Amino acid sequence: MGMTSDIAQFPPDLNGDTQNRTTITEMPHNIEAEQGLLGMLLIDNMNLERISDQLKAIHFYHPSHQNIFAAIEKMIERGLEAKPATLKDYFEKDEGLEAVGGSAYLGTLANEVPLINNISDYANAIYDRYLRREIVRMNQDINHEALNFNIEKDAQAIIEQAESQLFTLSESGVAQNGFQTLKDSTAIAIEVIEKAFKTQGHVTGVTTGLTDLDHKLGGLHNSDLLILAARPSMGKTSLAVNVAYNAAKAYAESGGKEGAICGFFSLEMSSDQLATRIIADESGISGDDIRKGNIKETDFRKFAEAAHKMSQIPLYIDDTPALSIGAVRTRARRLKRQHGLQMLVIDYLQLLQGSGSAQSSGNRVLEISEITRGLKAIAKELQIPVIALSQLSRAVEQRDDKRPMLSDLRESGSIEQDSDVVMFIYRREYYLSREEPEKKPGEDDSKFNDRYEQWQSDLANCCNTADVIVAKQRHGPIGTVSLHFESSVTRFSDLEKKYD
Repeated sequence: MGMTSDIAQFPPDLNGDTQNRTTITEMPHNIEAEQGLLGMLLIDNMNLERISDQLKAIHFYHPSHQNIFAAIEKMIERGLEAKPATLKDYFEKDEGLEAVGGSAYLGTLANEVPLINNISDYANAIYDRYLRREIVRMNQDINHEALNFNIEKDAQAIIEQAESQLFTLSESGVAQNGFQTLKDSTAIAIEVIEKAFKTQGHVTGVTTGLTDLDHKLGGLHNSDLLILAARPSMGKTSLAVNVAYNAAKAYAESGGKEGAICGFFSLEMSSDQLATRIIADESGISGDDIRKGNIKETDFRKFAEAAHKMSQIPLYIDDTPALSIGAVRTRARRLKRQHGLQMLVIDYLQLLQGSGSAQSSGNRVLEISEITRGLKAIAKELQIPVIALSQLSRAVEQRDDKRPMLSDLRESGSIEQDSDVVMFIYRREYYLSREEPEKKPGEDDSKFNDRYEQWQSDLANCCNTADVIVAKQRHGPIGTVSLHFESSVTRFSDLEKKYD
């Protein structure tokens, strides 16, 4: 490119592109590209705008080049002109620069660069060598971890750490979207509106497979964290499985035009238990009968048909217990990379673990806060909806009205704060069935019979129904959606209710 090693005055082993060298002592670098880029910046400071999103001082190989780039950035940020003459005073006593010619080297950089070169090409070459150096360093760290046994870090933890580091490295140089004109933003908005208009049910996000819930939420939207909370036995795992399976099924049946490729972290139930629930739903055979073996020979045909259908559905289950939020992030990234993850479900939030520091503090509220922030970060980073199931506090059981409220979210206000949607499941049938009237002392038969008949009537009215209470929705209305719930096959489905 016109700048030679005698002009640069670098030691021979630091000059040129060492991409193809294989000696252990050398790290990949391209000194000429670094010289060329710095020279172009000194010639025209406006060039910084073209590469500032991609390139930082740390990406340069030679320490003096790191210092020069950082100084150019600082001067331009302050509204000053970064030229060899204005930078000279900053580098008069720079020992690193002395080795390559002192402050006069700044003038050499500016004078020896052909103006026809593209600064983006230099930036790409510099960043490529930086990535290669980081991969080498990472490999050295992994080798050290693998060869030095640590009781607190097994081989699987080392693999997860390596995957996380690689993903972070691959994303670190990707320029952000930056500012968009209103014209561009409007065009995107019109596309979303058009999709909603053309989609049956006016769903712009991932379908839940439940018409009324889709109507309330508009589907499940990318980068949203949705909390699904309930007391035990309300059916939160069942609803989560239904939604994940419905979305994955819609994806398979539409050829990817609708629905989503789903990941399901089941920290409480095993993958085969979840599969049994889905088999019961698909075959229409009671899950209790399946577990107890109360099935007919003819039922196996239904099982075979259900299993065949399920084999085509892109639903991936990870039933590893006691995962950390870091491990969830790593595994979600891996699934995204390998299969194209489009929706994630975590069952359930309180079974996740925070980082080592959050755990060691003994503050569970702090740990839950870290977990919810981490889940929201996963949703934004991977651009997918994340559904996290959550327990509710026992305060619900101590009230006459058992309908959950936002204040019932267990252990942390950050669950409400970090989420985009909060939904509760409430089944009045569950509570009412446990409140069968008993005859009071001195109560005549007529009054008791009236009370008992009223109880039977109320129980019949709420039989096989469940309310999904949308208590918070950042981008839409709140309210209650009533669903049909068939406990024998753990299936939530639409009630006979239509919207205009």
